[in-house]
Amino acid sequence: MRTYSSGGSRTLSSCDVERWGLRIEHPTPEDPFSDAEVTWLMPELGVRLTTYRARSRHARSGPSVLSAVRVERDHRHWQTTDLLLGLAVPGGTTARIVRSEEFAAAVAGRVLRPGDADQALRTVHRTLEELSNVNHNLTSWLTWHGIYDAWPPL
Repeated sequence: MRTYSSGGSRTLSSCDVERWGLRIEHPTPEDPFSDAEVTWLMPELGVRLTTYRARSRHARSGPSVLSAVRVERDHRHWQTTDLLLGLAVPGGTTARIVRSEEFAAAVAGRVLRPGDADQALRTVHRTLEELSNVNHNLTSWLTWHGIYDAWPPL
């Protein structure tokens, strides 16, 4: 079960603990364009990688999104704190920073703690630099981190 801070929840169609983190998937019935959301939590890297599986096999897929997160886990639960800054990685073109306005508002409003804001900036800039070293190719970036699973997942 995936539970959101807003109180909403989603039943997961799959949830697998991997050596690099957690792989989850859940359906998105309210979304007219996507069939499911696929998310990988990678606590050692401080990121959540998300993509949406298109309903139509002929549809063009949107960018994958790498979000800075803080992950806390025990033997049964994984809890993430979204640090409100990330990268859209469209594939075949340069990654770009996303959600910067939301991040700035959260910092200015003291909704995001200074330590979390610093972690978000460090994580996003480190990840952007690493992606640029592999020509913004997510598969190469994952491989560079020892993650050999296919992205985007089938």
